[in-house]
Amino acid sequence: MYEQDGKKVLFLYAAKIIGSAVCTCKEQKLIGLKMLVVQPVSLLTLENEGKPVVAIDAVGAGESEIVLVVGGSSARQTEVTTNMPVDATIMAVVDHIDINGKKVFEKYEGGKEW
Repeated sequence: MYEQDGKKVLFLYAAKIIGSAVCTCKEQKLIGLKMLVVQPVSLLTLENEGKPVVAIDAVGAGESEIVLVVGGSSARQTEVTTNMPVDATIMAVVDHIDINGKKVFEKYEGGKEW
């Protein structure tokens, strides 16, 4: 996240899945797509950063997973979301994060999910 002209701009960011959104009445193009609530997190600490958003799941992510989310027009560039009315898409599930040689996150710690 960075600021441009006084506005916060999101691009590719890490987030934790904290819930789901079920909508029985929605735009036709969204029928069959899974909507998940994601909480943006810091890549350095995995602590909450910003407000939760609803994102389309393009990769089959699951509850409590750390994922990468892309926003803006890039959110409409996956196979699942091409030409869809979306502004946030989950496009990867994170297995591990290393920064400056330090392990920040490991999905499977000792063979078990984190």
